[in-house]
Amino acid sequence: MRDLIDLRCGPWQTALADVEMVDAVIVDAPYSARTHGGHDAGVGDGFRTSKYDPRYHTCNGRPSPNVTQKERRAINYDGWTPEDVQAFVESWSPRCRGWLVTITDHTLAPAWAAAMADAGRYVFAPLPWFAPGSRVRLTGDGPSSWTCWIIVGRPRSGTYRDGTAAHKWGTLPGGYNVTTERNRLSDGTHGSHIGGKPSKLMRMLVNDYSRPGDLICDPCAGWATTLLAAAQEGRRAVGSEMDPDTYADALARLDRDTQQGDLWSVLQR
Repeated sequence: MRDLIDLRCGPWQTALADVEMVDAVIVDAPYSARTHGGHDAGVGDGFRTSKYDPRYHTCNGRPSPNVTQKERRAINYDGWTPEDVQAFVESWSPRCRGWLVTITDHTLAPAWAAAMADAGRYVFAPLPWFAPGSRVRLTGDGPSSWTCWIIVGRPRSGTYRDGTAAHKWGTLPGGYNVTTERNRLSDGTHGSHIGGKPSKLMRMLVNDYSRPGDLICDPCAGWATTLLAAAQEGRRAVGSEMDPDTYADALARLDRDTQQGDLWSVLQR
C-alpha cells in the first residue's frame, strides 16, 4: 500500500510542479484568516469548567466525562485569502481531469465556488460536513462552529479516466455527518496535525469523487490523511506538505498505517 503514496516536502507550487495531470484534487486547504484568528484567540491554559456547558463537549458523539478543555495549540500556518484560492484553482483545474474537492470555512466557501466557476467548472451547492462537538467557542459568546463546507466542481465536458462522460457521474450524498477523531503517534500518545480531518470523512470523499486506480492529489497534505485514505480505497496518491516537522510526522504515520493495512489484507485472504 505504501508504494501507492508519493508525499513530498515543500510548498505545492514547487514540490508538485512536475505533476502534469491527476484524476481528482481532494484538499483540506488552510481556512480564512478569520477562522485562524478565532482559533488562536483561544490559545492558552484552557478554560474553567464552570464557564463551559458539558452538553456541548462530545467524544465520538457522546458526552465526555471530562469537560475541562486542554490547552489549545496555535495554528502554525497562515490562513488563506480569496487570492490564494484563485491562484490554487488556476493552477490545478487545468491539471485535474476529474473532480476538484475542497473543505473550507463559510468565509472562503464563496471564493472557492467563484474560482472553480471562473475556471470553467460546474460548481454544486456547498455540502455541509457536520461534526458535533468538534470546535468549541472559547472566547466571546454565541454558537460554536460544528459545520465546515465542502465545495465540489467537475468539468463541464469531456470524460474521466474510465471514459465516463463528465456529466454522468451519478448521484452523490448531500452532506456528511462525521465526528472528529484523534490519531495515535508511534509512541502511543495522542496527536494530530492541527486542522487535520477524520480519516472516515476523507475515505468517503475519495470513494464519492474518484474511481479505483485514479491518481488523487492533495497539495496541502498535512498529516497525509487524504493520501492514506486514497491508498486504502485502492487509489494512487500524490501530495505535498510544506512544514518539515509535519512532513516527518506524516511519513512516520504512513509507514506505520500502511504496514498495518497490508497485514490486515493478508489476514483477510
